[in-house]
Amino acid sequence: MPTLSHFWGHFFPPKPTFTDANLPADLYGKVYVVTGANSGIGKDIARLLYANNAKVYVLCRSEDKALKAIQNIEKAFPDSKGALIFIACDLADLTNVKTAAVAFLAREQRLDVLFNNAGVMVGPSEPGEPIPVTAQGHELCLGVNCVATHLLTKLLTPTLVATDSLTRIVWYSSFGMEIGAQRDVGIATDNLDYHKPEKETKRYILSKTGAWALGIEHNRQYKAQGVASVPIDPGNVVSGLPRDQALQLRKVAKLVCYPTVYGAYTALYAGFSPEVVSDQADWTKEWVAPFGRMFPLRSDLTKATLLEEDGGNGGTAKFWNWGQHLLVAVTCPEHTAHGTTEHGFVPLPKSTTPERIKENADVFDFELDNDNITLLHTEEFSPTAWDPTTQRD
Repeated sequence: MPTLSHFWGHFFPPKPTFTDANLPADLYGKVYVVTGANSGIGKDIARLLYANNAKVYVLCRSEDKALKAIQNIEKAFPDSKGALIFIACDLADLTNVKTAAVAFLAREQRLDVLFNNAGVMVGPSEPGEPIPVTAQGHELCLGVNCVATHLLTKLLTPTLVATDSLTRIVWYSSFGMEIGAQRDVGIATDNLDYHKPEKETKRYILSKTGAWALGIEHNRQYKAQGVASVPIDPGNVVSGLPRDQALQLRKVAKLVCYPTVYGAYTALYAGFSPEVVSDQADWTKEWVAPFGRMFPLRSDLTKATLLEEDGGNGGTAKFWNWGQHLLVAVTCPEHTAHGTTEHGFVPLPKSTTPERIKENADVFDFELDNDNITLLHTEEFSPTAWDPTTQRD
């Protein structure tokens, strides 16, 4: 459990020190992607970027809500030289996520910051009802907050790498991660199909821990290529996220929540502040807390961020591998013919070293041709690198 100072620091943070006043005055020519930008934090991010002449891609499920948000923002800033462009993107369907990525790649050759803002918080199910799932059958919180976000990020990463400046990805976690992440390992991979049922709160916390883990690992993989990944707790803000929660919980949320723009300040700090890309930033020991500041990570979670050969347990790397292999199973099903675990997932590799990840996780790339994704198998898949017995403790 987090310390009292951690609770206080996240629930009663100081006033923001990084606001829209700290953004570059002119963002003309810069390109940003904000998922879930039709409302809440995402809409505020899009608004503040557009006000400074940025081109912002608004990736949302609802075209009607997105266009209304765009119209509202454009009306507020009639002199902006920027652009707001809607792309339909339903994170509950990986096929739709790939289509959205193709639509963006057909238009752009640069991407300065990807804000993985969209997410879900699933409320309690009626007794006897199955848990909500995505189109591909993943538990909804895990599928949207982790699997689909991982896929979108993977498909847009080559553009982030190719952009002629330091680029960033903002990964949205939650203080729930500090409360509920499994001690030392952060997130275990032995029940991600929920063959052992878990309550909705634990499923949500697990998904937000997963988002943090993906940020840690993407940074490990791509920092040297000029892409910084920044995991954040945006803070307790008024949003539509708890819309499926019980009425009592929604009432309590309103009492302890701040305006959504404060959550946008947290994300903008992650996307623009020089502090998060300085040599002093250590993601094995800290992350971004409300409303835009570096803050100590729960101390035991450092073990999860470190690979085994570095004295840790590779917890975040194992979750990254699980996601990578799941995406291979989705996009390259022929590669999984050698077998899966008893619960339907490709087993984890014996080793989580960077070399093994490179050899076995990045087994596909893609090219864009006439608005279609063609998968390019960059390496031969190696069944010998897998051992189903390593999937379970």
